[in-house]
Amino acid sequence: MRASLIQIAVNEDETAEARRLRAASLVRAQAGADLVVLPELWTTGAFAFEEFAARAEPLEGPTYEAMAKAASEAGVWLHAGSFPERDERGALYNTSLVFSPSGDLAAAYRKIHRFGFDKGEAVLMSAGDTLVTVALPGTTLGVATCYDLRFPELFRALVDAGAETLVVPAGWPERRRAHWTLLARARAVENQAFVLACGTAGTHAGMPQAGHSIVVDPWGEVLAEAGSGEEVLTVEFDPAEVGRTRERFPALKDRVLGLDRPAPRA
Repeated sequence: MRASLIQIAVNEDETAEARRLRAASLVRAQAGADLVVLPELWTTGAFAFEEFAARAEPLEGPTYEAMAKAASEAGVWLHAGSFPERDERGALYNTSLVFSPSGDLAAAYRKIHRFGFDKGEAVLMSAGDTLVTVALPGTTLGVATCYDLRFPELFRALVDAGAETLVVPAGWPERRRAHWTLLARARAVENQAFVLACGTAGTHAGMPQAGHSIVVDPWGEVLAEAGSGEEVLTVEFDPAEVGRTRERFPALKDRVLGLDRPAPRA
């Protein structure tokens, strides 16, 4: 399988529409790939909190339309990253879209873990509540977004649902870049799965981005890693390696589930 991670730069001097057109062009340029991935909130910037409500779109809005067309024209499976979605009730979500090579919507994922603690995304956006997997020829994707990477139980649940390739678009800050690569490798090792983690370049509302999109194999080995600037990271990998790894080292079979919590000490 050939995957291309588009580490697009998000800068304030470019309009969302101009970036949407540029992203579509970058996707079309990946014709011949099997899977193309864009990062989190690339239309606004992950830290441009004040832009979320103003630039929110319905699910089938301009980002949906541009990315569906780009996927169809390139003939690729496209994880189109995420954008601020406004639903019919007016609630905001950090929503990812996955399109088939025909341009049809294969899945939508609303980010479950929202970053910010008591500010930013955590208070401005609603939380999703549904696990999302997507069956591709040769592998099943498990879909997560950015801050989700810090919660291993989500990825265990995706693996239990059949995921073999974990796709994580992000707008991860440069100041915590060490966590980005560490957590991507950890999620790969503990789940014996490929991890494709696609970040952004540039600066979001004054927050420098980590970049360093990364592809990790089921043994935790880094197959490819981008730098800090705008870049398309392309890597070829064999999805069947997941099954071989799980057979050679069947650690997932030794999971002990349903443990009781210890009673509090008096």
